[in-house]
Amino acid sequence: MKNTVIELKNITKTYITGAVEFKALDNIDLTVKEGDFLAIMGPSGSGKSTCMNIIGCLDRPTSGSYTLENKEVANLNDNELAYIRNKRIGFVFQTFNLLARTDAVKNIELPLIYSGAKNRKERAIECLNMVGLADKGKNRPNELSGGQQQRVAIARAIVNNPSIILADEPTGNLDSKSGDEIMKIFVDLNKQGKTIILITHEPDIAGYAQRKIQFKDGIILPEIIK
Repeated sequence: MKNTVIELKNITKTYITGAVEFKALDNIDLTVKEGDFLAIMGPSGSGKSTCMNIIGCLDRPTSGSYTLENKEVANLNDNELAYIRNKRIGFVFQTFNLLARTDAVKNIELPLIYSGAKNRKERAIECLNMVGLADKGKNRPNELSGGQQQRVAIARAIVNNPSIILADEPTGNLDSKSGDEIMKIFVDLNKQGKTIILITHEPDIAGYAQRKIQFKDGIILPEIIK
């Protein structure tokens, strides 16, 4: 039986601007098991990115409970949250977020520097090999295609061997061929035991996932399971 790694209960997130109150998440529940591959879909403003930010410990809910690997996130201090973001969760973004003047290997090394790890270069090269870019270690981002840049970003996300990977529109800036190649990497990582949570607008990209949930107006619609 799979262990529960993420559990959201009665999560609400409310933003207040002046006299206007906006409820981005409205009392949602979500459980993610170890090794799940979950796609989160929904139109802009539906709450999916807010949910992802809470799962990634980048934001806190207004109310409700978030348990990550059996720990109540509300009880964690800033150092503990920083550790989770560096070691337990790997992040992949639509815009790659690579340092422009830094080569691929050094971009991948960054999380290792923050965590004080040894053998950083060796581990970075190992992850670059895992995403099929063994010969691109010395290339800067402007010398790489969009798909190659996203591969470097994935290598950076997995370099600390996190158990969870959060990917926010990882194929949004890519052509369909590159997007499919990126998704195959996520499928392989999932087969290796990584828990993958993916935000996408594209049904064909969501089709790679085992589970799909749809957000609308801050709530989760009934789930579609393969």
